Amino acid sequence: MPIEQKQDRIILTHPKGSSAEILYYGATVISWKSVSKGSSTEPQERLFVSAKAALDGSKPVRGGIPVVFPCFGAPSHPEHTKLSQHGFARNTIWSFGGIVLDNEAGVSIRLTLEPTDAIKQVYERPFHLAYVVTLAEHQLVTDLHVKNTALSSSGPLEFQALFHNYIRAPSNELFVTPLTGVTFYDKTEATDELKSQPKVEKRDKVDVKVFTDSVYENAPGTYEVTWPSGKIEVRTKNFPNVVVWNPQEQAGAKIGDMEAGGWERYVCVEPGHVRGFVSLATGETWIGQQVITVEE
Repeated sequence: MPIEQKQDRIILTHPKGSSAEILYYGATVISWKSVSKGSSTEPQERLFVSAKAALDGSKPVRGGIPVVFPCFGAPSHPEHTKLSQHGFARNTIWSFGGIVLDNEAGVSIRLTLEPTDAIKQVYERPFHLAYVVTLAEHQLVTDLHVKNTALSSSGPLEFQALFHNYIRAPSNELFVTPLTGVTFYDKTEATDELKSQPKVEKRDKVDVKVFTDSVYENAPGTYEVTWPSGKIEVRTKNFPNVVVWNPQEQAGAKIGDMEAGGWERYVCVEPGHVRGFVSLATGETWIGQQVITVEE
């Protein structure tokens, strides 16, 4: 059965053995298992979820692929002042919007979100979100559709969006490429002034062996995470930025829902539009996409 709906989640299964699980809460992908190309081994888990993560809807999931909307980090837009960090999409229950695809190539479902009473208390803008998750043999594709559903011209819908990917990989052995020459902002700096000063990435291969929280702008849009026994590609559309994050022990030990040593088992490579805001006129739709592929 390629699509199984449970009380709290949807399970997708591909004929070649790969699978994915998506919670209704936050539309968070909490599992993606896939074999490597050319391999006959059992499908392996490709996402990291902390053993201490809450999966009961009590708080955003620590791991997987949380959806960030309409603000990234602490809110900075005047219309977002009542929002919590990373907005409300990742901690609201979404609705099942139907099956998009079900054939030999892949299986795909849609989840939707519109303003709830709770959202309206902190966010006044009308919107419609559609989140399409597609499972293929070696790939997972996520598409976020944002529509400005305002009935009259009340100015554009301005928002940020990001896929907070926790890619399962040994953090002390991996590299993220290609980011050489790309301008970035280092959020691990001690002061807001230093955090706002642009730097230029000089490394051929970016590692996360120390606490890393870097926001790259005008990024290339396609990234590879490589380590001695594996490689994953993240290819994106309409996401001009990418965040590379790993807390290591320095910050990871302070995260309440992070398992001991969890920072050793992942890197976050997060495509998004988080430097400035997408501006969407009434009736228009914006789509951001990522295609994650197991290469080795």
